[in-house]
Amino acid sequence: MRDLMGMMKQAKELQDRMQQMQAELDSIEVEGAAGGGLVTVRLTAKGEAKAVRIDPSLLKPDEGEILEDLLVAALGDARVKAERVMQEKMSALSGGLSLPPGLKLF
Repeated sequence: MRDLMGMMKQAKELQDRMQQMQAELDSIEVEGAAGGGLVTVRLTAKGEAKAVRIDPSLLKPDEGEILEDLLVAALGDARVKAERVMQEKMSALSGGLSLPPGLKLF
């Protein structure tokens, strides 16, 4: 019975740490860039878009398709960085807790 109580205590601690981490992920921001920095996108670690910056040189009528491609690339770059931050935080949080393959905590 003590093992069950210990497991419940650990589960509660993990839940508390998950809530803290979720709040922290809201405040962590990453920046993705494309076109050598001509387009940048800032996202939270949870993937919420916060800002887009476009170099004025791209704001020409005949540059629309290039701009669209660079925005997609910058968003992809930022998303990869956000996922990396989230994975690092999850690793630190679960520290040694072995989860079954494919199990996601959020």
